[in-house]
Parts: sequence; structure tokens; C-alpha cells
Amino acid sequence: MKKKIFIGIGVFLLVIIASLAAIPIFFKDQIKAKIEQSINENVDAQVTFADASLSLFKSFPQANVGIQKLIIINKAPFVGDTLVAFEELNLQMSIKELFNGENEPMTLKAISVKNGKANILFNKDGIGNFDIAIKDTKKDDSKSKPFAMNIQNYSLENFKFKYYDERSKIKMVINELNHSGTGNFASQVLDLDTKSTAKISLDMDKMNYMKNVAISLDAVLGIDLEKSKYTFKDNTAKINELPLQFNGFIQLLEDGQDYDLTFKTPTSSFKNFLGLVPAAYAGDLNTVKTTGDFTVAGFAKGKLTDTTVPKFNIAIASNNASFQYPDLPKSVQNIIIDTKIINETGLMNDTYVNLDKLSFKIDQDVFTAKANIRNVATNALVDAALKGTINLGNVTKAYPVKLSTPLSGILKADVTTKFDMKSVETSQYQNIQNAGNMTLTGFNYAGEGMAKPVQIKQAVVAFNPNQIRLNQLDMKTGSSDIQMTGTLDNFYGFLFRNQILKGNFNMNSNNFLVSDFMAPTPVTTKGSSESGSSSGRKKGKEAVKIPAFLDCAITAKANTVIYDNLTLKAVSGKMIIRDEAVTLQNVTTNIFDGQIGVNGLVSTKGKVPTFNMNLDLSKVDIAKTFTQLDMLKKIVPIAGVINGKLNSNIKLSGNLDATEMTPDLKTISGDLLGQLLSTTVNSSNSQMLSALGSQVKFLDVSKLNLNDIKAAISFKDGKVTIKPFKIKYQDINAEIGGSHGFDQNMNYNIKMDVPAKYLGAEVNKLLAKLTPADAAKIENHPITALMTGSFSSPKVSTDMKQASTNLASQIVKLQKDKLMNQGTTALGNLLGGGKKDPADTTKTKDPKKDAVKNAAGDLLNGLFGKKKKTATTP
Repeated sequence: MKKKIFIGIGVFLLVIIASLAAIPIFFKDQIKAKIEQSINENVDAQVTFADASLSLFKSFPQANVGIQKLIIINKAPFVGDTLVAFEELNLQMSIKELFNGENEPMTLKAISVKNGKANILFNKDGIGNFDIAIKDTKKDDSKSKPFAMNIQNYSLENFKFKYYDERSKIKMVINELNHSGTGNFASQVLDLDTKSTAKISLDMDKMNYMKNVAISLDAVLGIDLEKSKYTFKDNTAKINELPLQFNGFIQLLEDGQDYDLTFKTPTSSFKNFLGLVPAAYAGDLNTVKTTGDFTVAGFAKGKLTDTTVPKFNIAIASNNASFQYPDLPKSVQNIIIDTKIINETGLMNDTYVNLDKLSFKIDQDVFTAKANIRNVATNALVDAALKGTINLGNVTKAYPVKLSTPLSGILKADVTTKFDMKSVETSQYQNIQNAGNMTLTGFNYAGEGMAKPVQIKQAVVAFNPNQIRLNQLDMKTGSSDIQMTGTLDNFYGFLFRNQILKGNFNMNSNNFLVSDFMAPTPVTTKGSSESGSSSGRKKGKEAVKIPAFLDCAITAKANTVIYDNLTLKAVSGKMIIRDEAVTLQNVTTNIFDGQIGVNGLVSTKGKVPTFNMNLDLSKVDIAKTFTQLDMLKKIVPIAGVINGKLNSNIKLSGNLDATEMTPDLKTISGDLLGQLLSTTVNSSNSQMLSALGSQVKFLDVSKLNLNDIKAAISFKDGKVTIKPFKIKYQDINAEIGGSHGFDQNMNYNIKMDVPAKYLGAEVNKLLAKLTPADAAKIENHPITALMTGSFSSPKVSTDMKQASTNLASQIVKLQKDKLMNQGTTALGNLLGGGKKDPADTTKTKDPKKDAVKNAAGDLLNGLFGKKKKTATTP
């Protein structure tokens, strides 16, 4: 019996579970339809969502409606702007709500959002992008809505909120917002228990006031829904670790919000000030010994509308305070802070900041500052002064700054400045009033991002009326030394308005090693297994980027510059850094026993770095130049073959390797015009010349004279083309042209105008049988040598054999024409078939005719290879 009962219960539970699993399938379309209906009836915006789902298990016993990837995009006047985007939106309701009729509302009890963002914008006309509700005065309010509100709790997880007002130039960003609230919204008056954490950034008119400041608030808010009034009850807020308490209320009105708030620190301990410092830099505050006080107190009272802000007064004060960390030998003493942020009129532009005094002392070194900022909303007016001494070595002894190597050096400042932001933005430097000096001596630093430790012997900066001048910088890093002077023209624009930093500098160096400034920066990238999943990480180097914020010119001189394996002497020229590019102007250096001039540009603005250079080589040693410069070695592989000097102009451009900043040979193109000086040839080092000499016997390649040879070369897509040029070897004129690739495969054509005497022993035998006058009539013969294969494995072919045959034919023709000119009788006697002269009755042989006949016979026999008959004794 019991067994049957258990079986029955099991079957019942199985049916229930199966039903709960099946219900979402039947109601999914109904849910999607209600969501779409709600959107269409209430929202004037472009709304999309990827899918909607229903689950009876996710928040049991409540039903859970999930909406995936919901996006709301504004229409005019904010067309195309994203108002809200949620990766996941969950709505909770009673299961019975699923069985409501078509026009019956679904009552929501909870809402949660994961990984969302919202962008609240006000344009210059004061119109907000969030007003997307459909305005229909004819709508029947009694009509049932798809959803009704009876929310008891809600939450936001990893939300990002952005606010920007184009009129006031106020920008606020809240990142990593996690917020939850619990309360009965069915009641008109309720207490809402909230918990919030976030990181906040605040900018006003391009001036940054907070950047990723951690905030938290645990508060019970008294809410009166009828009056739209929110009252702070029990609450604890923190800015980083600075505690604050709020009292008062915020009420929503038709034309804005009404504020009546007061706030203060619950205690006056100076630990409150250290709490403002992010936790990563503040250390363990529980162990810090402090004296004196630190308080923050203030109020905000009045309306926030399109034209007004609440009146407010924020006072930050500390008097004769000190702190010391237990593990550090130094303390910071005599700390005085007197700062006020005030608005007495309700007009934003009347807000002003008074830093009446900020001072502290470490050992005997005292540092003080004061500042006043007015007219903050339109054209901020700044009046500030700094004075004092800081021993940088004491910073890490008094405060737990995490440095791999402690700082050292003495900073002294006595500076006053007065300026307005409009003059900064428009570069009206004459309106900026600076005075004073700042010096840094004995500064040493070694840390991440620096290839070698930096040592600044002395740096002197003068604040002149309209510019900041670097009067002296004497520094050393590794084996490099630098002495520099110059000016910064818009330092404040760079500091406060994110403008480009402009300057002009003169630099001198006795010894400059590029490697001292180029520490490899490892980066971690994901590696993938063969299946495509992440299987590991590998280290690489970051791509080199020329800073976009720099616009400066540097005129430099250096006795020695060492780059990679190159040693450059007497380097001078101008370098302009602008628009993520470096332009080199009239840069000269002594190298390879000659001089090189450089003009050109290197840019990292695009995805792939590029360069465009013009190199002027003057009397450089060929062997050293074409051995140590890999690029030239590929273009003209003559290292070790030709010795001497070279004058050349090279124009080239192409892409650079993003990490090493070396040319990508497959992409370079350009031209080279070169002239060889005082050259000799080492043919034993060239497989190509050896192969040529073996095929062309009369050519002694070791005796080639290349002095004053000029050649024009072009290269593109990995191929080098040499425009035909002429050379002379003894009494042979030649013309050389062709091409080769960076892969060293070649195709060259050598055309030679060769005298007959070089065409072999057989040809010389034939020539020996001619009279000097006839031999002189034999023209030079063209011979072509084709060189293919590669430089290491060349193939040489010539038309020497054909040239010899052509020459033999020429000699035969010459002799034939000569004999014809002597008359038909002589030719007939020569051939043995001519008629005898009737006047010849003596029958005596003519010795001259016999000589001609014999000579012609010998010539023909020699040409056609017939052997002479051996003379026999009669």
C-alpha cells in the first residue's frame, strides 16, 4: 500500500514538474505579444529585443519573464542615439497573472537588469532624450494596460549611466553601478531600503573634478509617491573611504527638482582625509596614527531647473593635523586644509572655489599652495600660487606609495599663475600671467616603462608671463646623456583642456644610445588551441605609437648615436613630432667613412606604420654600407664584391614593422641613383662574376674597371630593376641591365661589343691569313650574356658560338668580294675552269695568280675544316 502511495505521489510530482516546464512553451507567444503591445502603446522610439522567455523555476513561486538584448534608440532630435540597452531584463509576477485575459494587466512584483547602460542627454535647447512616452490626449486611460506596477523589489547589476548637458557642459559617468531597492510600491507612502556601489567621474566644461571615484550608499529613503518626495532617513555614504551622512529631502517638481539637504562627516578624525585616497594607495587606515581633525560639511538648498541650481556651500577643513604609518620612519605634520566650494545665488556661473590654504611639512621641508577659481560655468578664472620644498626621497618614507625603486631628488617651487580658460583654449598666451621658478635636482627614478634608470642632475623651469621655459635639463639614462633647453607654449591647454602639447627644444648629447630609451613592453595575448578554445597566453611587444598629444620641434646635435649595430658620428638635424608622425629635416651623420643626409617622415597614425625617406649618401664605404644596412643589402647585393666609395641618392617608402619599427621589405618602393668611386672588384667573393668569367673566357672579371660608373635603380613589390648602363673593359664596350628580386633570383642581360680577336683561336687563325688592311675591315661583333638563377647559384648563357659562325661568314664574304673585284679571269683560274688568255702563247704560270689561288684555297679549307694534303716528293 505504501509503495502505491509513493508511486502516486511521484507520478503527481512528475506531472506537476512537467506542467511547469511546459507552461512557458504555451505562454511564450502571449508574453511576447504583451511586451510588444506595451512598447507600441507607450514608447515613441525604435525598440528591439532579441527574444523573450518565460520560466517558472528561475524565481519560483513567481513566474519570471526574461527579455534578452533590449535596445531603445531615440528618434529626432536625438536620432540614432542609444537611450537604454539591457543585455538581460527580468520581470517577476505571480503565476496566476499568466492566465489573465487579453486586456487584463499583468502586475509586476520585481524587476532586475543585468549588464545595461543608459545615456541621458540634454541638447543646447534644453530638450532631454529620455522623454519618449507617447503623448496622446485622446487615449482612454480606463483601458487596461498590458502591465501594471506592484513592484516590491528591483535591482541593477553592472550598469553604466552617462549624463551630458550640452548647455552647461556637465558630464557625469557612473560605471560599475550595482543598485538594489526593496519596498512596497503598492503603497503611496513607503520606506525604500537601498544599497548602491559605483565609480563616478565628473567633468565640468572640460575640467575634470572626479575620475573613477568609488562611492557607496546604504540608505533608507522615505518615499511619498503622491508628492514625488524622497527623504533621507538612516543612511551611510562613502566617497572612497570618507564617510558622509545626509539629512533632508529631494522633491520632483514640474519644472525641476527641489533640494533641501545637509551633509557632514560623522566623525572629525583626520583618517577621514586619508579615506578620500583610493584604497589601493591608502594602505591600512586602521593602523595609521593621526592627530588633528578633518571635516566635510555642507548644504544644498533650492531648485534645480533649466536656469538655476540649488544654493550650496561645501566646506573642507583641517587644522594642525598629522599622520604616520607604523611601518614608515617619517610623518607628515602641520597639515592645514581650508577649502570652500560656494554658490550664493543659484546661478551656476556664480559658483566659486577658494583653496585658501593647503600646507604640510615633512622633516624641515614645508610646501604650501593656494588657489581661487571663479566664473566656473562659462570662462573659469584661475589664480594660484605654489611655494615650498619637497624632498622626494621622503615621500615613500612618509606615505605607502608602491614604487619598485624609491624616488630621490629635491623639488623647489615658487610659482604664481593667473589665467582664464578661454585664453587657454584660444591660445591667447598674452592673457596668461606666470611668474617664478621650479627646480629639480638629484632626481633618480627607475620603474616600469623606463628602459634604464633616469638620473636628472638638474632641471630648471621658468614660468614667464606667457610661456613656460625649460632653461636647463641635464639628465642621463644608461650610457646616454642629454642636455636640453626649450619652451612649452600651451602647457595649460594640455593640462586642463586635453589640447595638444606644443613646444620647441634644443638638445645636445655626447653619447646617445637608442636602446636606453626603448625598453620592450610585454603584452599578454590569448592563444588558441587547435579546437579554437583559449588554451594559453603568449607574450609579445606593444606596437610603437608616436604620441598624438605632441606638437613639438627638436633641434638636436649628438657626437655619437648608437642604433642597433650602427654607430653614427656628428649627428645633427631637426625632428618635428606632429599628428602621430615624426618628420626629419636636414639630418646628417658621419657613418661608413662618409656622410649620410636624411629627410623624410615616419607615421604611426594608421593601422600600419609607414615611412617615406630621402637618403643622400656621400662617399660612404661600399663594403660597410651594404653589409650593415639590411635593406640596401637586399636592393643591391654587392657587399664583399665591390670595394671603394659610393655617392648615392635613395628615395624609398613603405610600411614598418609595428613593434620593431624596421622596414617591411615586401612593401618598400623607390629609386636609387648611385655613382661608384675608386672601386676595385673582388670577383672571388661573387658566384655571379665567377660564372660569367668561366663562360666568357676573354673577360678577366677581376680587372673590371667600375670607377665613375653611374647606375639608376628602381624597386617595388620586392623586385629591383636596374636601368641599362654602360661600362668599358679594355677595348670592349658593354651595356648591363635587368632585374632581381629580394629573394635573390635574377634576370640580367649583358650586351658586349667584342672585337674579332676575342672570339677564339680558330677565328684568330683565319684573321692571320688576312692582310692587315683586310683584317681591319672586320667589324666588332655583338655578344649577349644572359644571367639567371640566383646570386648564390647563377646560370650564365652566351651566344659566343653563333658570333664565331657569323664572323667566319663575314670573312668569307670579304674574301669573295675581293676576288670578284680582281676580275672573272682571276676567279676562273682560281676555280680551274676559266679560259686561257689568247695572247698567252708562252704557257708559263703566273706566280701572283698562283699565290691568290693558294691563299683562297687555304682559307676555304680552314673555314670548312678540310685537311691539307701532304706534299709528296716527285
